[in-house]
Amino acid sequence: MRTTLNIDRELLRQAARLTGISQKTALIRMGLQALIARESARRLAALG
Repeated sequence: MRTTLNIDRELLRQAARLTGISQKTALIRMGLQALIARESARRLAALG
């Protein structure tokens, strides 16, 4: 799916520097996957 996003250039630069990934699509995908994993873990932990 194609979409238009307004993303802070500094955030993209930092993400690329920290991950070594320069392709924007890959950075966004990785960020979404990390967010989903973190939120899933948080919800699982909240179940007790």
